[in-house]
Amino acid sequence: MTGTYLGMPAMPRAESATPPAMPAAPPFPEAAREAVHDEVLRANLRHATHTIRDKRARAVAELADWDRLRAAGKAVKDHTLRHLDRYLLQLDEAVTAAGGTVHWAADADEANRIVTELVRATGEREVVKVKSMATQEIGLNEALEAAGIAAYETDLAELIVQLGHDRPSHILVPAIHRNRAEIRDIFRAEMGDWGRAAPASLGDDPRELAEAARLHLREKFLRAKVAVSGANFMIAETGTMVVLESEGNGRMCLTLPETLISVVGIEKVVPTFRDLEVFLQTLPRSSTAERMNPYTTMWTGTTEGDGPAAFHLVLLDNGRTDTLADETGRQALRCIRCSACLNVCPVYERAGGHAYGSVYPGPIGAILSPQLRGTGSEIDASLPYASTLCGACYEVCPVAIDIPEVLVHLRERVAQGGPVTHAGIRVTLRPADGHTAERAAMRAARLLLDRPGALRAGERLLARARRLAPRRLPGAGRAWTDSRELPAVPAESFRDWWARERSTPR
Repeated sequence: MTGTYLGMPAMPRAESATPPAMPAAPPFPEAAREAVHDEVLRANLRHATHTIRDKRARAVAELADWDRLRAAGKAVKDHTLRHLDRYLLQLDEAVTAAGGTVHWAADADEANRIVTELVRATGEREVVKVKSMATQEIGLNEALEAAGIAAYETDLAELIVQLGHDRPSHILVPAIHRNRAEIRDIFRAEMGDWGRAAPASLGDDPRELAEAARLHLREKFLRAKVAVSGANFMIAETGTMVVLESEGNGRMCLTLPETLISVVGIEKVVPTFRDLEVFLQTLPRSSTAERMNPYTTMWTGTTEGDGPAAFHLVLLDNGRTDTLADETGRQALRCIRCSACLNVCPVYERAGGHAYGSVYPGPIGAILSPQLRGTGSEIDASLPYASTLCGACYEVCPVAIDIPEVLVHLRERVAQGGPVTHAGIRVTLRPADGHTAERAAMRAARLLLDRPGALRAGERLLARARRLAPRRLPGAGRAWTDSRELPAVPAESFRDWWARERSTPR
């Protein structure tokens, strides 16, 4: 599902399929600290997320059976993940029987190599793309550029990001951090270098901006011979690909070129067409707050004289099988990329998407990225802590992913280490650096909580010395109290209060 938000008012190319190395992203706390001081960014995010959030709430409230739809979506996804091997093989057979070609990619390098070779085989040096988070995940644009192939984004928000030499900051609205004046300036400065230039008199009215993008992109649609897409869903029984979008650019990409290459994560498969009924109701309402999305494009293999003559499906693993092996963490693979969790998250609203150092920002990114990439880097080890655990993300998720549960699970993995699956092999992770005090505190808490007598004595001692209790912690605890105060110690413990109240005559 794609969408573009233009409602924010203005405020004061080596021969290799491997993308160039990107600079390491800083840990989330560092990136977020810088982002929250950007007043324009925070205003853009606050305005957009609140608008989308309120519209979604009204759209969902129209359905009396929303809870049952949510439970049905969860059940379909859980069933599919339990039998993923069977449904992927069924999908492979159905796509092949319909005239398509299926390629299996274990990781980003393999997927980039496959797509690069497929484009080279056509003799073309440019491709058009309809928004695909999987291709952003693997760095496909950079890989194609390194091979001398230009990739043009055609989703309006993705076009803004690409022209601005920027990175997406939202799942549904990648340019949510930009306001109309910024978009106007990007179009004026950059469009001419990529194709048809923007009018010199271009203003910041949303209709003018959309028209400039339409004219710019139409030229590319009519010229392109190769397109790269993603898919929201893949139907195993028929081999059908499904793309939901709001602008019509997807329809152009998926029908006009002679060759279509779709790069899709293996978790996007659903067993039957009937299963699609649930998601065609929940995804539009959860993402763009629409009763149904404006464009639903489906295609099955190839048909002579209708649409692309060659269709290639690249099934991407890239850490998904390892995630599937984690009984708690695998629920992240239910995600249908609606972005509802981002729009209600108080952390995302203030920090923005770039602070997450991943194509998957917000609450879902905080649990998905550390599983797909592992927790070995500073950014991935910090992402499970990028949350208040308020639970708002779980309440709005249309497939009932318990994001707070997975966050706590991943925090334990970071702090304690333990067994995980990596590249299909069971390995034992060492605890991440910087969590020694946290582990010591948890061990001390476990010892105390296992001894009721010691706990009772400690509570009474703390109550008597409450006037000496600090408002901030020293040493390793200082970081925790830098942004919050310790709660005041009560005059008596709950145990003592309960004992006193129960013994008082009524």
